Amino acid sequence: MTTSSHKILFVCMGNICRSPTAEGVFRHKVEQAGIADKFLIDSAGTHAYHVGEPPDLRSQEYARKRGIDLSSQRARQVQDSDFSKFDLVLAMDKDNLRLLQNQCPAEYQHKLKLMMSYATHSPSDVVPDPYYGGGRGFDVVLDYLEDAADGLLADILPKN
Repeated sequence: MTTSSHKILFVCMGNICRSPTAEGVFRHKVEQAGIADKFLIDSAGTHAYHVGEPPDLRSQEYARKRGIDLSSQRARQVQDSDFSKFDLVLAMDKDNLRLLQNQCPAEYQHKLKLMMSYATHSPSDVVPDPYYGGGRGFDVVLDYLEDAADGLLADILPKN
């Protein structure tokens, strides 16, 4: 059994919209590239509001339109062990980044970043929460995350 060389955790507040979408988008990209076996990809929330629930149905619907299946994911809360287990812990916005910084031991702080720090075309440094808005918000989230996932993958893969 091969060990994953890159371990990435995507984090938002409840783990039902943005972070499961980020997990799904990034997983889709590494599968398309034929390198999924080199990655451990997961998502979690800073709050326990939705533990055990599948992603928001709207997140699933809009992702499915782009060929991304989120249906097998289940929400979980960030655990202290995540900071040592994962190489990168990527927050969807600044509030969740602050919560992670408060929870994370000093020796792992360098692993915490904003997901959108990897984006190259999107106009925002955060992934907006689509939960209380309409369908367009879920498309925007997917657009932003696809951009950031491309940048993240480019950053991780060896430069040739």
